[in-house]
Amino acid sequence: MTFRVDADAHIDETEATWEYMTQAEREFKPITLDPPKGVAPIEGDSRPHRFWYLDGQVTLRHWRDDKRTGTTEATRELLDVPARLRHMDELGLDVQVIYPTYLLGARSERPEVELALCRSYNRWLADRTAATNGRLRWVVVPPVLSLDAAIEELRFGKEHGACGVFKRAVDFDGRVVSDPYFFPLYEEAMRLDLPICSHTGGTPGRTNAGPRSNVGTAPREQLGCFTYLAGNHVPERFPTLRFGVIEAMASWIPHVIVELKAKELYRVWSTHAEQKFELREDFLRKNRFFVTCQTSDDIPWLLKYGAEDQLMIGTDYTHMDQSGDMDAHEFIERMGEDEEIPMEVAGKIVGDNARVFYGL
Repeated sequence: MTFRVDADAHIDETEATWEYMTQAEREFKPITLDPPKGVAPIEGDSRPHRFWYLDGQVTLRHWRDDKRTGTTEATRELLDVPARLRHMDELGLDVQVIYPTYLLGARSERPEVELALCRSYNRWLADRTAATNGRLRWVVVPPVLSLDAAIEELRFGKEHGACGVFKRAVDFDGRVVSDPYFFPLYEEAMRLDLPICSHTGGTPGRTNAGPRSNVGTAPREQLGCFTYLAGNHVPERFPTLRFGVIEAMASWIPHVIVELKAKELYRVWSTHAEQKFELREDFLRKNRFFVTCQTSDDIPWLLKYGAEDQLMIGTDYTHMDQSGDMDAHEFIERMGEDEEIPMEVAGKIVGDNARVFYGL
């Protein structure tokens, strides 16, 4: 039987998530805001939305429809961990890798606030997943405004079941993933054998223009994540570090490869330099780049671009948007059974590639 890894699952943070803050940090706890009874907080939407309030910013706390998501409050918020594991059994999943929801976006530009949020989140998740025998794994969220503390969080995560490092494609002050500012973080991640996981989410920065969503569409910077890394030779600097783009689909892979090729050809033409372009099918493998695909991607087409060993699949557990599909793994396996893709490749996408990427 194929070993299945849900490469992109989530939890919904709850008030308990922030109970791991120190006494001195308690003032930084996000506060839940409930709209007045009978008042629709979002125009034209009568659902009972709630909000997180922190540091002068109001963020939408998504309302969930259990029928649509196929989850329950107890499984989404890890209130009942055995129930979550039983649901994984029903879905035929051996391991889920957990990403945040509220913390997908940058929530404060103040280092002390970010540090309090990340430390508490990481300890809460480590505690809730400790007794799952490795079935619930997670990505550590580092406080990138405090790099020394961020490195300590990576070490804590490695010791407590984390299998990756959450990293936004573009962070505070417009710093992209290839910015040397993050190199100490990458150095430690490589030492700990933790991959860098760039998950689609809210863009950093503050706004008072109204409630912000927790998750958003992938900006060009997210899709260009590998362009920044490859163009600045970051994988060469960290020769065993793996990089992933999570929940941004995968159909953009050919575009990135063609764009890099065009830039390199222009460099050769404009400088009369010797041509040394060797991306071709090896682009993903050579740079240790991994991507989660979705059931809407043209996977047979992507395989022509050397993605066989780099594609992964996730359910987007708890979320129900264009990326959410509880039957994603079965969909890929059916493609193998129907000979749309080789059965061996289907096995890689539903489990083997994620085991390599996350070091499971």
